[in-house]
Amino acid sequence: MPLFDLLLLIAAGFAAGGMNALAGGGTFFSFPALLATGLAPVTANATNAVALWPASLAAAWAARSALRPLGRYLIPLLVAGLAGGLLGGLLLLASGDDVFSLLIPWLLLLATALFAASPWLSRWLAARRKEDNAIPPHAPASLAAHGLVSIYGGYFGAGMGILQLAAFSIEGHQLVRANALKNLISAVIYSVATATFIIAGRVSGYELAILLVGTTLGGYAGGALSKTLPAPWLRRFVILVGAGMTLYYFHAQYGPLLANA
Repeated sequence: MPLFDLLLLIAAGFAAGGMNALAGGGTFFSFPALLATGLAPVTANATNAVALWPASLAAAWAARSALRPLGRYLIPLLVAGLAGGLLGGLLLLASGDDVFSLLIPWLLLLATALFAASPWLSRWLAARRKEDNAIPPHAPASLAAHGLVSIYGGYFGAGMGILQLAAFSIEGHQLVRANALKNLISAVIYSVATATFIIAGRVSGYELAILLVGTTLGGYAGGALSKTLPAPWLRRFVILVGAGMTLYYFHAQYGPLLANA
């Protein structure tokens, strides 16, 4: 690997780990960096998903105390996460690099919009959230929504946590429980998608190892700085990066087509 690519992945991993610890949106740094090193789009996305997998397991384990009282309530959600994550991963592999390349700008646009709208979404959800702590019953529509979010998570994943948090909050879960459920189902989705990508041989181990070094260092630094750096500035920076990446990939994918039209 050229020295520039190695340094790029370490820097992107550091930025991704740090931003995930501070404000979220780390995929906007790690995924484009993997593409820039020359990885095929599907391989880059699969490698990025595996890089995020350990953090999702850690978050789910940290939230286990809020999940213990739910018991059998978790079973339909776990099934939806397993099935959706597997289907999303298989769809990614089946669509191939050409189709996924065309979808990258749209997926980045969706993720950027979700990230930008998350503060307003959080306030809206807080305004309608129930005061009691009762566990809301499952409904076919809500399970279908969780299944669709899980498919998206297995296919691409950026912004998945925001969608999950919104779905659980709309159902009536309190914020702490909704966040714990989000962490658990995200871990399930990333686990099954990771297994799918590894079995299919679409994960680049060398780039993954380098990226994990960067994300580990960045996560540590982000955790140390989380109490001193202003979150609104960080959010604006992530949105700026996401918007820039979106415009770049729209131009890269569709600019030549429009020029030849």
